[in-house]
Amino acid sequence: MSKKTNALRILDEAGIPYETRAYTVDESDLSAGTVAQKIGLPTSQTFKTLVAKGEQTGVVLACIPGDAQLDLKALARASGNKKVEMVPLKDVFPLTGYIRGGVSPLGLKKDFPLVLDELAHAYDVISISAGTRGLQVLLNPEDLSHLTRAKVGDISRFD
Repeated sequence: MSKKTNALRILDEAGIPYETRAYTVDESDLSAGTVAQKIGLPTSQTFKTLVAKGEQTGVVLACIPGDAQLDLKALARASGNKKVEMVPLKDVFPLTGYIRGGVSPLGLKKDFPLVLDELAHAYDVISISAGTRGLQVLLNPEDLSHLTRAKVGDISRFD
């Protein structure tokens, strides 16, 4: 049995069904593609949570497919900003309480606005970080949207 993270406790309290999948962490490769392979899901169904900052809203989270890049202009539009930029890696932990490779859209130090890529709704189940490296949580994207009050938008690009 895996240790309960804040993200899992929040799902339990909300009565949202989920499944966890643990995997062995390779510090040299924290990519979503590697995580997806280890948990047995396509990379497009394994979502990564990125931390950005807008000039209007401040910190905003973006949850996008693991095989996509974040479209900063699209995130700005979706989040009500003129411009957003990625938060420097050194600031991710102080802002969220999570380290790189373990950022979850649930259970952060503070509630930040979340924009969930619309591609999430193509699946019955998506995978997101459970709030620690080595543990993913599989859940319905509608449940995630509802629980986090996420905006849904087309914020991914594929280069």
